[in-house]
Amino acid sequence: MKRSLRRALWATGAVVALVAAAMPLATASAAGSVTATFTKVQDWGTGHEGKVTVTNGTSASVDTWRIEFDLPAGTTISSFWDADVTSSGNHYVAVKKSWAGPLAPGASFSWGYNGTGPYQAPLNCTVNGGSCSGGGTPTTSAPTTTAPPTTAPPTTAPPTTAPPTTAPPTTPPPPTGGKKVVGYFTEWGVYGRNYHVKNVHTSGSAAKMTHLLYAFGNTTGGRCSIGDSYADYDKAYTAADSVDGVADTWDQPLRGNFNQLRKLKKMYPNLKVIWSFGGWTWSAGFTQAAQNPAAFADSCYALIKDSRWADVFDGIDIDWEYPNACGLQCDSSGPNAFKNVISALRAKFGSSFLVTAAITADGSSGGKIDATDYAGAAPNLNWLMPMTYDYFGAWAAQGPTAPHSPLTSYTGIPQQGFWSDAAIQKLKSKGIPSDKLLLGIGFYGRGWTGVTQTAPGGTATGPAPGTYEQGIEDYKVLKGSCPATGTIAGTAYAKCGSNWWSYDTPATIGGKMTYANNQGLGGAFFWELSGDTSNGELISAIKGGLG
Repeated sequence: MKRSLRRALWATGAVVALVAAAMPLATASAAGSVTATFTKVQDWGTGHEGKVTVTNGTSASVDTWRIEFDLPAGTTISSFWDADVTSSGNHYVAVKKSWAGPLAPGASFSWGYNGTGPYQAPLNCTVNGGSCSGGGTPTTSAPTTTAPPTTAPPTTAPPTTAPPTTAPPTTPPPPTGGKKVVGYFTEWGVYGRNYHVKNVHTSGSAAKMTHLLYAFGNTTGGRCSIGDSYADYDKAYTAADSVDGVADTWDQPLRGNFNQLRKLKKMYPNLKVIWSFGGWTWSAGFTQAAQNPAAFADSCYALIKDSRWADVFDGIDIDWEYPNACGLQCDSSGPNAFKNVISALRAKFGSSFLVTAAITADGSSGGKIDATDYAGAAPNLNWLMPMTYDYFGAWAAQGPTAPHSPLTSYTGIPQQGFWSDAAIQKLKSKGIPSDKLLLGIGFYGRGWTGVTQTAPGGTATGPAPGTYEQGIEDYKVLKGSCPATGTIAGTAYAKCGSNWWSYDTPATIGGKMTYANNQGLGGAFFWELSGDTSNGELISAIKGGLG
């Protein structure tokens, strides 16, 4: 991953007509009733995302809830989260997850689903035997004397600008099925991109993630070091830009992203934060770190456990590009260097601290995966993240055009082994357990200009223009400026004028998540949060697809 603009994000583009405000089908209502309200979060024609909110309007705790409804012809539920859903034909039954606990008086709980076909309102909806618009009844539990807040986290005031379609439940539930949804937050995004930790909340992304990776710390001199001290812990936040609506003061001991992350974790107690070191730009120091892994581990421990922010981080991520191979610079530390560094980190941080790694996805014969003993490091890693994107791009200025994140091979692919499945199969064949591998998703596209051929494989004259860097653009821009016109190898592409782009759409991400599930992978990760839409369209596709 690149320090200044990650070369790794593919955007799920095109198609989608997003709804900025919730569209309730049934209005939560009458005092003394349990109600269920369906809202359309997004609709891209061939599919959609829905959200269902159960509200306890009674004075007694509700131990369980059961929603029954029918879907019109042409609409089905393909995946769901935070509820157990069964179906018979077009009739669906959704019941509370066992981990969710009772629904207190006045409280609400939301679950979600992805569906095929355009969004349509459900029919014949009942909750606990009564109408979804009012009439459901509690099922045992003594009444309580005080009603908790309905949606806002108890310790913080919700921001006034939060989109109504993505407000998280009072206590965000743990992820279903143990699948990981891991996303990168870039420290430099607070500058030109104007993307702050608050946006992780207001977009609804924080409620869908299991882990946030903070990128990047530096590796200067073979030691873990601060990447950008101003962004990390010094930048003062106004009330309007702060996660909880409380402004920083001039004399508080910690400000910047670290303090904002602390606030985010209070709001989302199930979200873990991991500090990532290295990346495309800052991997040079790993060569020296490999010469004395214990000293490197000591330096990382001292930095991450600094008393000013020790409570912020739950783990360390190593993004070494690339051990015993070439990235921005070349390393010749040998095949055991990476394994030795990871072993030292695990020994220093102990078994309960998360230690993860972003690694090459070069599945070619004799390529970067073969250069390093990743399997030997795996026992000391909680998971590995092969960067299954950036296979092709406008660094080859004349083309051929090719999707930068193909899931599979296709006729005419420019390089053998440069697709996601090749990397996953090679890593599995070396003995890395499937559930320790996460599939990589990019929230951006890569593109060329001077292209006349619509299908992949055309010639070009150079990189297409981008907002921050030539040849790369965020999904949130591409979905409107150059909607997808075709798919190949499990991903999408588009030709607009003489520009040709490849990126992923909600539909292709859904296909990739099906692949991840079928392969028994541990989940998915993505680079990076600011490339998504303001209401988290892409992360919704990841979470919904993993189920």
